This record gives sequence, C-alpha cells and structure tokens, in this order.
Amino acid sequence: MRKARPRKRITAPDPKFNDPLVTRFVNGLMWDGKKSTAFTIFYDALDLVAKKTEEEGLEVWKRALNNVMPTVEVKARRVGGATFQIPIEVPPARKIAVGMKWMISYARKRNEKSMASRLAGEILSAAKGEGAAVKKKEDTHKMAEANKAFSHFRV
Repeated sequence: MRKARPRKRITAPDPKFNDPLVTRFVNGLMWDGKKSTAFTIFYDALDLVAKKTEEEGLEVWKRALNNVMPTVEVKARRVGGATFQIPIEVPPARKIAVGMKWMISYARKRNEKSMASRLAGEILSAAKGEGAAVKKKEDTHKMAEANKAFSHFRV
C-alpha cells in the first residue's frame, strides 16, 4: 500500500486558448507521443465545428463535453460470494476524464476521412445531445438506475 496519496499534477494550458482542459483532452488524443500532431487535429476539428455552427468552436466543445460527462456509474462489488453492480456518484475529476475518454474513443470509431473531421463530427453530435458518446452516458445512467436497489452496499 501507498504511504500517501499522490499529488495531482498541474497540466499546462494549451498555446491557443490558454485552457488546461484542452491540454488534458489533447493528451488523451495523442498517439506515440506526437503532441503537436494531436494539437493540430484538435484545432482543425474546432475550426470545422466553428464553420458548421457559426459559433465559437471551444464553446461548442465544452458544451459537448458537459453532455458526455456521466454523473453516476456502476462499480462491481463482491458481497457474500455474489457480485453486485453498485451505483456510485462520479467524482468531478473522473467525470471529466471519462467524458473525454468516451468522446475520443467514439470519434476514432467514426468513419469520416480524417481524424479531425471524425472528432468534429463527434463534438457536433455530442453538443446536440446525440451521438455514440452521449448514448454511452445514457446507458451508464440506465444501468445505475436499474441497480439502484443495491446502493445500500456502497463502500
């Protein structure tokens, strides 16, 4: 076991919007340590979003991220030889991390030509409250609702 909880690392803000949340998203988007390529993909996606919506791309992205972030999730817990799915509230830091992870993974699974257009498509659909990432959130909430009877096993 650890002696103490690890300190939270402070993420540097991104160069264009000066927002640490963008850097966290780009770090999740990055492959093989190619951060500049990930930044290019993200900024191109926001440009595409801005062209399609005539709104600020960053604002649409933040709205999309809020639509994707889950508030409850289920955690497996063994009680007396049986495994129960126990609904728990998601802490704020994990909420953001899970929302970003879902948005990036479902953007990768889309079938547009470039990663920037895939990400732009996922951002647009999530901002409207539809798309695969939002469906994942709704499924997670439904599962938590269905297992509400086991919430008394909470840790």
